[in-house]
Amino acid sequence: MAMEAKELDESRLAGDEGQIYLMQWLAVAEKDLKKCSSEDLKTVHNTYEALLLKAVTAPEPFPSPGRPIRNIASRCLVTIYSRGETRGLFDTIQTLLRVVSDLKAHDVDVKKVAAFYCIGELMAAVGSQVMSLTTEIANISIKHLRTSSSSVLLRTNALIALRKSATTAGRAITDASMRDVIKYSKSALTDKSLPVQRAAADLLVVLYPAGDGNRSVSDVESIVSLCVKSLEGANQETRQSLARLVGHLLASTQTLRALPPPEPASKKNKKDQSEEDADIAPIPSAVTMESAKSILSPAEMFAQLSTHFTKANSSRKTRIGIFDFYAALITTLGNSFVEANYPVILRHFMSEIVSHPRSSSSRYEVLLIRKLVGIILRDLIGVRFLSEQGQISAIQEISKSYLKKWPSLMPGQVSPEANALVITLKEVAGLVQQLGNSPPPVQEALADPLVSLLAHSSHSTRVSAAWALRVFCYCTPLRIPKIVLSIMELLQRDMAILSSPSAPPHLAERSIGHAYGLASLFAVIPERPLYVSADLNAKVLDTAIQLLKRAGEHDVEVAGIEVEVAWTCIAALMSLGPNFVRAHLPQLLVLWRNALPKPTSKDTSDNGRSNSEWMFLLHVRECALGAILGFLRHNSPTLVTLDVARRIASLLGNALSFANASVNQQLGQERLNQGAPSSAQPSVTVGPTVSSREALLRRRVYQCFTALGFSSLTDTMQSTLLQSTLQLFATPEGYMGSSLQAAIATSSGNFSSLWQTADGYAYGVTTLTIRPELDANTTVDELQGRRDRLNRDNIEAAIDDLISTPIIGSCEHDPLLLSQTSFSTKDGELPEPPPSAISVVDAAIELYSALLPMQDAPTTSRSISELTGSIRSIKLDKNSGRRAAILVNGTVAISLALRIASTQQARQNRDTLGNSQVSSVLSTYLRDALVDGDPVVRFAASEAIGRLASLADTNFLASEIKNLVDVIVNNRDPSGRAGCALAFGCIYAHVGGLAAGPLLKTTVNVLMSLGNDPHPVVHYWSLRALAQVVNAGSLQYAPFVSSTLGMLFKIYTLESHEPDGGTVANANIKGSLPIYQVVCQLIDAVISVLGPDIQESARTRDLILDLVHEFSLEPDEGICVEAIKCIQHLLMFSRDQVDVSDLVARLRTHLGSPRRPLKFAAINALYQLVQRDALTVSKLGGDKLVEELFGMLDRDPFIDGVRNVISSWLEQTVIYNPSAWIDLCQRIMSRTTASQQASDGSAKNAQADDEGESLSIGIDGASTTHGGLTSRWRTQLFALQCLHDVCTVVSHSGRREHFDIPFARRQGLAQSSLLVSRVSDLIKMAFTASAAYVTEIRIEGLVVLRDVIEVFSKSPDADYEESLLLEQYQAPITAALTPAFSSDSTPEILSSAIQVCAVFVGSGIVKDVGKMGRILKLLTSALEQSKDTGMLSLGESGELSPNASVMLRVSTLSAWAELEVASAQQTYLKDVVGPYRGTLVGLWVSSLRDYASIKGDTEAFQDSGGQGMDTPYAGLGREVLLPYYDESWAVILHAVAITMAAGDPNVLLAMDGLDAQDSRSSSKPNLSRDEPTALFFGIFGLVYEVLATSSADSSPSLKLRQNSIIALQALKSLVKPEYSGRALLEPSIFDELTSLCYRMAVTEPPTTLVHLVEAIAAFASTQRTRMISSQRASVGSVLPDCPLTHCFRICAFVLRNAISRRNSWGAASDLLIDHVQLVKSAFTAFLAVGESFGPGLREETRAVAVSIYAELLKEEKSEVDLAGPTLQSLKALLDNPPKQTEVQTLTQYSRLVHGLLSACLVHIDEMRGREGPVVVMKVTNNILAAVLILTVVPPYTGFSEAALEHCCFSISQKLLDSPEVSLRAAQCAKTLVLSSASGNPMLKHCTKLLLPGLIEYLSHVASLADETSLQASHAIGVSEILKAFSAFFNSVQEDLRARVLGVLLPSVALLLDPSKSTPSPIHSNAVAQLLSFATAAPGAFREATSKMETSSRETLELSIRQVIDAKSSNAAASAAKPQISLKSF
Repeated sequence: MAMEAKELDESRLAGDEGQIYLMQWLAVAEKDLKKCSSEDLKTVHNTYEALLLKAVTAPEPFPSPGRPIRNIASRCLVTIYSRGETRGLFDTIQTLLRVVSDLKAHDVDVKKVAAFYCIGELMAAVGSQVMSLTTEIANISIKHLRTSSSSVLLRTNALIALRKSATTAGRAITDASMRDVIKYSKSALTDKSLPVQRAAADLLVVLYPAGDGNRSVSDVESIVSLCVKSLEGANQETRQSLARLVGHLLASTQTLRALPPPEPASKKNKKDQSEEDADIAPIPSAVTMESAKSILSPAEMFAQLSTHFTKANSSRKTRIGIFDFYAALITTLGNSFVEANYPVILRHFMSEIVSHPRSSSSRYEVLLIRKLVGIILRDLIGVRFLSEQGQISAIQEISKSYLKKWPSLMPGQVSPEANALVITLKEVAGLVQQLGNSPPPVQEALADPLVSLLAHSSHSTRVSAAWALRVFCYCTPLRIPKIVLSIMELLQRDMAILSSPSAPPHLAERSIGHAYGLASLFAVIPERPLYVSADLNAKVLDTAIQLLKRAGEHDVEVAGIEVEVAWTCIAALMSLGPNFVRAHLPQLLVLWRNALPKPTSKDTSDNGRSNSEWMFLLHVRECALGAILGFLRHNSPTLVTLDVARRIASLLGNALSFANASVNQQLGQERLNQGAPSSAQPSVTVGPTVSSREALLRRRVYQCFTALGFSSLTDTMQSTLLQSTLQLFATPEGYMGSSLQAAIATSSGNFSSLWQTADGYAYGVTTLTIRPELDANTTVDELQGRRDRLNRDNIEAAIDDLISTPIIGSCEHDPLLLSQTSFSTKDGELPEPPPSAISVVDAAIELYSALLPMQDAPTTSRSISELTGSIRSIKLDKNSGRRAAILVNGTVAISLALRIASTQQARQNRDTLGNSQVSSVLSTYLRDALVDGDPVVRFAASEAIGRLASLADTNFLASEIKNLVDVIVNNRDPSGRAGCALAFGCIYAHVGGLAAGPLLKTTVNVLMSLGNDPHPVVHYWSLRALAQVVNAGSLQYAPFVSSTLGMLFKIYTLESHEPDGGTVANANIKGSLPIYQVVCQLIDAVISVLGPDIQESARTRDLILDLVHEFSLEPDEGICVEAIKCIQHLLMFSRDQVDVSDLVARLRTHLGSPRRPLKFAAINALYQLVQRDALTVSKLGGDKLVEELFGMLDRDPFIDGVRNVISSWLEQTVIYNPSAWIDLCQRIMSRTTASQQASDGSAKNAQADDEGESLSIGIDGASTTHGGLTSRWRTQLFALQCLHDVCTVVSHSGRREHFDIPFARRQGLAQSSLLVSRVSDLIKMAFTASAAYVTEIRIEGLVVLRDVIEVFSKSPDADYEESLLLEQYQAPITAALTPAFSSDSTPEILSSAIQVCAVFVGSGIVKDVGKMGRILKLLTSALEQSKDTGMLSLGESGELSPNASVMLRVSTLSAWAELEVASAQQTYLKDVVGPYRGTLVGLWVSSLRDYASIKGDTEAFQDSGGQGMDTPYAGLGREVLLPYYDESWAVILHAVAITMAAGDPNVLLAMDGLDAQDSRSSSKPNLSRDEPTALFFGIFGLVYEVLATSSADSSPSLKLRQNSIIALQALKSLVKPEYSGRALLEPSIFDELTSLCYRMAVTEPPTTLVHLVEAIAAFASTQRTRMISSQRASVGSVLPDCPLTHCFRICAFVLRNAISRRNSWGAASDLLIDHVQLVKSAFTAFLAVGESFGPGLREETRAVAVSIYAELLKEEKSEVDLAGPTLQSLKALLDNPPKQTEVQTLTQYSRLVHGLLSACLVHIDEMRGREGPVVVMKVTNNILAAVLILTVVPPYTGFSEAALEHCCFSISQKLLDSPEVSLRAAQCAKTLVLSSASGNPMLKHCTKLLLPGLIEYLSHVASLADETSLQASHAIGVSEILKAFSAFFNSVQEDLRARVLGVLLPSVALLLDPSKSTPSPIHSNAVAQLLSFATAAPGAFREATSKMETSSRETLELSIRQVIDAKSSNAAASAAKPQISLKSF
């Protein structure tokens, strides 16, 4: 059927809904056009063509063709002409050209824009077919460009259309037109309209193609100059366009062209001429040819930018913009160019930029250049462009060219400048951090230079060198000890000659640099604790204290150095934490008290102290405070007790008083000079001044107070601090700049904005800013990742932010951070605090904002009033800058204070800050700030108002909303209206939808009205606020959804809101106010509000889908990012409406985008898709998509989202085809890493061995398979982690075929896709990883190896099922383990390797000890090392540090413990462990003792001897080693428990602290000891703790449960007297133990309680004598408080509790087996404890146990059967009866069993007439119990005849019951009859009583002959009865057998039915029984049958004959069997 065009109803185009209708019609038309075939397209071609042209160009009723309409219409036209015929293309473009050619018709500008857009899209798609129109398009476009009266949007679109046309048909433009185009395009680069500039720049990129070898240098220079000229007025978006142009042009100069070069030609002649001077040298490192060279060399190319950058008249904004050019140029040049020319790039920046005189003209310039160059070198080149090999080469280049050139030792050699060294050191640190490890070439390049540079004369260089050294040592931990020792030696040498007259000139700087280096390294120690000996810490502290003591003996200069060095070292030691500091705290408090005394009268009076003295005193205090700050940050709250806090607070008060005193004594002139603008700053940084020292001291005081907290501060102190901080940041007196220059700037009007100043002080404004909240969809990760508000690339954002950054921080402003900053390999950047004059302001504001919420209302009100008064002070009339700074500082401080108040103790703060007195003062202040022109002030004020509204009452809320409405109505200033809009959003967001609900309508109306305002500032921030309101309102916003969507669509169509629309002024400020991004955020918020209800309204849903689709196709990647987030929500709520295949294709496109924000958004969306349905994504993306993801990860290893996508994908799909995933990982692992390449020389030194050489699977070639291909080590690490996941997921899937090839063959499965088929590949990759250089890869390789061993240890061989698969892989596994013991192995690798060795030995792959080879040898050698105290040295590794030695010792012992535990199942392991058990037991017990000591206190270490941790390292090592002990102690305890249970004498010796060879040792246990073993309490404490922890935990983990069982197993042995003596019988200990047992009985599961009752039984039985010896009241009785009685009670409690809790779990539950086992064990324990009471109380305890069991028999409330499975426990209870001679006890016993039997019979009788499973269960259990009693009890006990008759009667009755009960009764009857054969007269009497019932039962079954199925259900019961008959018959005397058969044969004959062709089972059993009778007694049988009735006898004969005939016909020879001749009957 032919396709028809969708009809357009023109009557619906008029009115408000017309545009929506037209857009949705176009959207449907676009879908139809895409779906239809080419043939169908021909039929609708003309119709759609006409309609689309009308949509774009027609007058009313067609609505104005806004942005969405023209976008869709152009796509439809492109579809028509690209997929169908192009016959109307020329006419269509002509029609559109007629629309745009009328330059005077300004009323149709929107249609012209639409026409231009459609022309551009058509030309871009099919322009090559209408090239003749290109010149006309160019001419019309240029005319519009030159028409200044045209709108900005029209001029911009004219250029865009021209650009798109030139892309496909540019060569058709005539030369004259082309000259005009180029001329006016260049002119447009300086147009007053920024969108026009951007369009012109993009056009020039097309006009100057990249591969043009005839490029004129003059052309390049002219365009670059124009672009630089435009930078001053450009916004960020325009700078990026200009940068793309400059980057494109300059990069094109690297195009090769032919030689020789003639004179330069004209700039656009396309002839084969050279346009470059002949003397330009070719690129030394680029690709060159003999006959060609580039237009410009790389150095000349970069000089095109540096020339403009270093010009004297270049403004700051221009210079910063030029770095955007650098970024674009380097991005355009690409990875290969950057890597090849890295030395050129580095040299250019260092020599042309950093070393230029202008770059060091002021401190601000120095920091700005450092920041800019750092962004390019680090964030751009280092992170994005350098491969790992490139990073290594870059490090080597930096070291060779800069780091190693200082100091200059050779004559004529010039040392690098300090600024260059700072930048290169930071870059080295970043590169090393990025590498994550340091291969030998890197170590060689950096180790010595970094230490040398610590002695540099420049403070900045020293700090940077210390940071680089810290990063280097973090990544190369094996070098830490050596470097620490060398620096310590250098420092001690410096200190020794410091006061010497012959000291070198820069000794002071050198000493401090070495101290910085030492401090930075001590910060690494807590993160790398296994590599450094802890005695270094105490040594450094002693040295520091000695320096402090010596300082008083020297002059001020020397003393100052000694003090700074000492306190720097002490501050670094604080980072080691409480375990180190605790012991030294008293000494430190004394040192701090001495350094911070109370100010004396000399300090406060004018005493003529010199500046040097003041500086020394200030410096001493500041250094001491640095140590206090370190203490507070790293040791609070552990060591900061109330007393310590008060003492420190007092010292801080002293320091603050001294700072105040020093301010009063300073000279005014010095204060005047400090912090002056850049014009007054010297070009060379001078030393610190008194005022800067005072600022540093005050900063430290404020920081310390903030870190200390305020609980220890008096009210007076708090008030003083408030006043002091406010005085600093918010008063005219706090200004540290030049008042004269400020007055001149104010009066001349030069002051414009704080953020444009460039003096590093900016009138004292804070660097703390309150930024507008991103949006409600922003995740925590995005916030932490500092996601840009505009979705910009982080490099672009970083450069742009510098334009409005007046204060640039640097690490040297606070060297304390070297030792205080926590380190992370991913984003561990050294913080860059601002200079002292600003950092003290920041510290003051932080302290003020933390203090203010804690004050009462009057104090708070007074403080705010003072702040308001300061801003209005007349002193600031001549200092506008200071007034602006105070406004920012005050607003930020209040906002931070309210933030703290609303998040901490909000209820208390409502009474103070929410008080009307305070809120009125605050609101007055904030209202003024809200309408300020500074956006920073507005942001802070809006958040403050929102938080204040959440704290204040509803009256305040209503009045504030009313005030905001009034301001918006009356104030037309855009800034004020934007501020009020922000306040609306913040109020609603912070107050919450519930409280602010009544105001929602007003809020929405106001914000939607402001959203239509044409001013960008107003409509952007109002929609941002509306997004906040929608997210906060949630479901309450639902009534406004429709109107909101309508408004958003309207905004999308408005010309004033387009990115390039509006007036020139408005269009120029839209770059940082992207309205469409906010529209997307609003749509996203609306989708969240609708949720699943989005499906209900098709109109709403379709509009949302259409809008989201349009935004997702916008060229701006920021809009695409927001659109993708909308799509993610749509996938959640309306998945069916989203085209997943199209979405996956678009996401794949975005994944390849160079724009990182778009890439990250695509990754997040893909992760969501994969999480929901990985199989669908697999079908759409295939393996190629996974490879793309791995490739992306390899290019940027820090994209965590990619890892999440791959991991989720793998987890869901790997079980279907694990082989495919292994192939992918194998391809990655087969490559080599740069670190590996760099260290190959050293890695080949490993010795080969027989097992390693016997590899037959090609491992050696694994790493060179792909030759030159390389991969980042982090990618390989992730591939190994994926392999681990593959093994884990598949093994947990339970799919046997993946591990059993014979089974897979039987199932007919292909082996190639199974995991087991890839074992050799897995081992290859594990070997490749184990031999790598990178530690992380080696460890992960061992993990994979362990997985292989564990997963495939039971897999049979493919060909020999009786053998194991891994037997043949022993040699490769050994080879993979061998490198782990090489000289470069870290402790973590050694530990992991030991564990893998143990796993292999214990896996059972090789069971012959003699064949275990090196693997066992490695284990035993590790054990031999562990026997000795001191440092370990495993394999070829050197001597390890104390912590590493203990860790490895613990790891080794846990590995052997695993083998001991496994030996219970794997008996061959006893031969492995046996020879070493004596040694092992002692080490195991010793390690448990050490663990107990770590868990307890330090003294326990020092008091216990034996092997274990060395005492000096106990304190510091506790925190380090505890995790290793936590991981290993349970298995070690398990091994000890097993050896204890086995009675190994070595355990007893070890528990006594003796060696097996000790002369005092005895192999026999001492059962009579009173004192416990030496280590009993340590082990018992561990056991008790884990049991107490488990029972106290409401939902303990599986591991905790397992640990509880292990602890109870140990307790079974620990309670024995040879271990515990009388310790556990001490009343306090015993009470605790029994309380714990009772609690465990209630909380623990049955599996644990089984071991608990066994432990109690062991306790009672082994300690019985001691338990009752001292507390027996009389013979045969025990006191109620006797320990034995408690044990008895606990067992009873466990039993009763287990019985009562059975209703909480179902009968089918797995817990049933556990509960049954528990009941059995509890009864067994009950008996054991009862036996412990002795014979006198045996019957009493038996009676208790039987009574509990009787409760089980009586139970009828639960269907869970505990009695039946535990009948053997009843038998055990009744066994061992009293002897016949024990009359009294026999009487008790007889009464007990008689009563129990009676109870059983009563229970049976009670069930008469009742039905159900509970009835069946109770009846059968009681019948079984009754029979058990009769058969177990001895004959002499005696039962009444009535009881026996009743019992037998009940059994007879139940034979006729239901089949289930009947069967049990039959079995019971059989049991009684069989037991009577023993001669028991009582049982014989029972047989007599039972026979009538049995015969009646047979008769009853015979009567069921017609009901075959019912009769068959009795087959088993009949069989039981027949067995009983046979037993009875056999027990009868020979002479009575005929009489017996006379009774039995007729009964059995009733069951015969020979007429059936197929005999029933009952018939067959009956015949078999008859034959048995006949065989046993032929005579009696004949006699009995002769007397039978005729019919019965005939039936019997016929039945027997049938059987005999069948046997004779089937048997080959049957003569051997006895025959019965029928004729004798």
